[in-house]
Amino acid sequence: MTHTAPRPPEGDWLGTPYLSFERQGPFAICTLDRPQARNAMTPAMYFGIRYATTRVENDKDLAGLMITGTGDVFAPGGDLGQNGVDDWMDFAATLSMDVTPFDTLRQSSKPVVAAVNGLCQGGGLMIAMCSDIAVVSDRATFRVPELFRGIADTYYSHLLARLIGPVRTRDLMLTGRTLTAQEALDWGMVARVVPHGDLMDSAREILAQCCRTAPGARRVVKGSLDSYLGLYDRVGMRTSLEGKEAIEGFLAFKDRRSPAWVHPDLQIDGRL
Repeated sequence: MTHTAPRPPEGDWLGTPYLSFERQGPFAICTLDRPQARNAMTPAMYFGIRYATTRVENDKDLAGLMITGTGDVFAPGGDLGQNGVDDWMDFAATLSMDVTPFDTLRQSSKPVVAAVNGLCQGGGLMIAMCSDIAVVSDRATFRVPELFRGIADTYYSHLLARLIGPVRTRDLMLTGRTLTAQEALDWGMVARVVPHGDLMDSAREILAQCCRTAPGARRVVKGSLDSYLGLYDRVGMRTSLEGKEAIEGFLAFKDRRSPAWVHPDLQIDGRL
């Protein structure tokens, strides 16, 4: 059945036309499909991925979940292309609710593999890192631009420090640099890099391998790893999302300029 408008998730419908849920044998394939906005994620898309994860968990006919994107973009994170400060505040308020899929991905009892087909940053990179295994195209790129947007993303600072160490976390977050697929692999942010044309087949095979492991024992191991990754400062991050810097970061992104906090001698043409 084809849906053209958002409505609450139900069955295999994820609540938004920009996500699809396709059954392929024992697997579900969740695809971000919003090419007109380069797969920029609405709150409904974030929640849809969360719903897809729990949908697979509770379906005896499905063994695992794969998440991927369309075209040359996996996911760039939240959609900042909305109009007006009020819209940013509405978006921030929505994200401050428990709709994002990150913790749900970490805690899923069934395996989740991210097949990263291209550009991956912001919330998209968090989805990849919170999945069990991220298999990435050799064309993929990675970036954490939150500090350019005025957002103190404490989930990133906490999780990255666990995964790649504080030195590389500072390098990645404070400079907003872009990593290649090979660099992300070398740093320990992703599990495997494969030729672009082999991505989906490789991701399916890796997901199949994960699904052959004993579910009870796998859940114990995943619980241990989840405990190691630990909690992050939710209060500080929510306060940041509602603050003046986040509003200015949104307006600067919308206007394609440097934010006002950047020294005049350091401002550049276009958005950061």
